[in-house]
Parts: sequence; structure tokens; C-alpha cells
Amino acid sequence: MKILKIQKQISLKLSDYLKFILCCVLLSMSFTQKTSAQQDPMYTQYMFNTLAYNPGYAGTREVLSLMALSRHQWVGFEGAPSTQTLTAHTAVGTNVGLGFTLMHDKLDPTQQTGIYFDYAYRLKITEKSKLSLGIKGGFNFFQNNVTSLSTGSVMDDPALSGADYSKFLPNFGVGAFYYSDKFYAGFSVPKLLENKLDNGDIEVLGESGKEVRHYFLTSGYVFDLNQNVKFKPSILARFTQAAPMSMDINLNFLLKEKLWLGGFYRIENSFGAIVQYQFSQQFKVGYGYDMTTNELSNYNNGTHEIMLLYEFNFTKEKVQHPRHF
Repeated sequence: MKILKIQKQISLKLSDYLKFILCCVLLSMSFTQKTSAQQDPMYTQYMFNTLAYNPGYAGTREVLSLMALSRHQWVGFEGAPSTQTLTAHTAVGTNVGLGFTLMHDKLDPTQQTGIYFDYAYRLKITEKSKLSLGIKGGFNFFQNNVTSLSTGSVMDDPALSGADYSKFLPNFGVGAFYYSDKFYAGFSVPKLLENKLDNGDIEVLGESGKEVRHYFLTSGYVFDLNQNVKFKPSILARFTQAAPMSMDINLNFLLKEKLWLGGFYRIENSFGAIVQYQFSQQFKVGYGYDMTTNELSNYNNGTHEIMLLYEFNFTKEKVQHPRHF
């Protein structure tokens, strides 16, 4: 009887989670509209870089957490995107979380550097779950360097006069992050303002010539398969009116609380693998590799992403229930 009861509980948990994923898929389909390029950078190891797109994540790990990530997309393709991100966040008292994000993103002929600060307030929902509501504020320094693509006599082309320019783009966003020891779900809009990106004469990054509002929906669950193996499926969906929906589906296994092994599929875009190793309770290293599934695969050697995570526990108390997201 006890075994049947446990099996029934596991079945209910899995059923609820699958229902949540189905709702996410249906919701994402309703947002899909015209085709254009997404402006915000993508991350393979998004589940450990949540602060970059959701301010509600600030302080949820209860310690000072530092993360550095470098992503090099479509290696071998001239002018391909590259992104470097540095985040820091910590809990302040019982309910408050503070965070900071520094991001540099380059896609020739444009590049942008963003600095953002996060504030989150956590509400206790049950004995094991909390809801964290956050706000993000800061700016992007945007640069357009069209003449860097030109050589020879084209440099003197009058059509390119005034094509190089830079802009200061203040912005703010909001996010919510619900979590327990096994489950998490989040929704965020990291940039609410749709700043103009053109200088009045030349438009960039799509027909709109402006920053387009992005919506992020994410969720994950940790299953205990046995004493030494955990299984964590997760999803990240991105929506915007200026591009088709993008969704990552990840399946990861944790072996003996040390080694993460997994794979992912980005719908109609790419697939790849993730490897992470927990060297100590404080220090983790991760590596992700993507391969595109479209025509671009013939012109590049894949995407490489390296992540370093270090956490300070100043209380010296041993973590009884380690967080897996």
C-alpha cells in the first residue's frame, strides 16, 4: 500500500508538471506573429543565468551568487553574435533580494553594453514555496558601426554618411519567480520600453528600428530517480510580436550532486549538449555546445558557451537542501 501511495504521488506531480508545460506551449503559440530577428541574446545554460532576464530571481539562492558567462555563436561565421554576461545577486534580510547584471552583446555591425540593477521582494506561499516579485532598471549603450563593414572606396560612399552613431537607452522591466525545493516557474518582461534604435535616417535590427518588448516564460522540476541520480526537465519560451516564438526544451541528469549531463532542443533552430561540474559547494563550471538545424549549419562550427558560478556562504552554515536552479 505504501508503495502504491508513493507511485500515485509521483504520478500526480508528473501529471501537474506536464499540464503546465502544455499550457506554456499553447500560450506561446498565441504570441507567434511575423518573422524578424530577436534582439535579446539567447543562452544555452539559461537555467543558471536566470537573473539576466528575470529580476524576480534576485536573492532566491539565499547567498551571494556570482556568475560569469561567455557565449560565442556560429563560430567561423564572420560577424557572428557573441555575448558576455556577469551577474551578482544576494538576499538581504528575510524577504529582499538585490541583483546586478553587466552584459555586452555584439552582432556586427552593432553592439550594446547593458548595466542593470534588480530589486526583488519574496512572499512566503507555503512552508516550502515562495513567490519573488522583482523589478529591473538600468540602461543599454547602443552602437551602430556600419562603416566597419566597408572597405576600399565604399568608405567614401555618401550613402553611409552619418551611418555610425551611438545611443543611450534607459529601460526597466519586471518579473515574477515562484519556487520550492523541487519546482520553479517564472514570467518576466526585462525591457518594457521600446526605445528607437535608429538615428532618424537609417533603421537597424529589423523593420521597426526600435527595441522590441520580449516576454520570457520558464519552468523546471527536479525528480529524484534514486539516491545518486536526479532528473531535471526544464523549458524556456521567448515571445515577441516581432519574431516567431522560440522555445528551449532541456533534459538534464545530476549524478551524485556533482556532474550535470544533459541535452536540449531549440524548436526549429538548434540542438546541443550541456556539461557542468560542481567542484565544491561554492564553485561550478559549465559548458554548452549548440548546432543549428537550418541552412546556417553549412557555414559555422557551432556555438560554444562557458559558465563559471561561485557562491559565498558567509554564515558558514552547511546547506541542508542544495538548490538545483
